[in-house]
Amino acid sequence: MTNSATEPDEAAGYKSGLPGPLGVVDLIMAKIEAVMLAIGVLLMALNTCINVIARFVFGEGLFFSGEINRILIILITFAGLGYAARHGRHIRMSAIYDTLPTKGRKILMIIIALFTSVVMFILCYYSVDYIMNLYDRGRVLPALRLPIWIIYVWAPVGFAITGVQYVLTAIKNMVAKDVYLSTSVLDGYADTETEV
Repeated sequence: MTNSATEPDEAAGYKSGLPGPLGVVDLIMAKIEAVMLAIGVLLMALNTCINVIARFVFGEGLFFSGEINRILIILITFAGLGYAARHGRHIRMSAIYDTLPTKGRKILMIIIALFTSVVMFILCYYSVDYIMNLYDRGRVLPALRLPIWIIYVWAPVGFAITGVQYVLTAIKNMVAKDVYLSTSVLDGYADTETEV
C-alpha cells in the first residue's frame, strides 16, 4: 500500500513542515508523542501477556494488572490526541469547507485550528483543576496504592501538546501557499480504492 500525496511517509520519520525554531519545537513534540505512544502500547501488551501467563500457570492473575492497564490507556489516549492532530487524522465534517475556494478554505482552516487550540488549552486548564481536586482528596489506587491523581497527569499533557499542535497548524496555514490539515499534511482527499 502506498501513501497518498497528502500524507508524509511515517516509516521514513516525521519531518516538520515549519521553518526555524517552530520546526524544532514541532520535531521535539513529535518525538515525545512517539515515545509516549510506543512505551504505552508495549507496556500494555507486556502487562497483558504476563497477566495471561500468570493466570494460566499459577491459576491467578496479577492483582494490579488492571490498574496498570488503566494508567496506560489514559496515557495512550491523551498522547494519541497530539498524534492525531499532527498527522491530520482527526474527524472532519467538511461539507461547507469543501465548497469553498482555496482562499476560503485556508481562512476557515486557520479559524478552526485556532479555535480548536483554545478549546484544548481550556480543557488543559480544567484537567489541571481536576487533578488538583484529586490531589486534595488524597485518594489512592486500591492495588498499587499510588495516589490516583498521578494517573491523570497525562490529560493536561495531551491537551497542551494538542493545543500547541493546532497553533502550529494555524501558523503553517498563515505562511504556506497551500492549505494544510496539520504542519505536514496537505489538505485533500486520497484515492484509497485500488484496482483488482
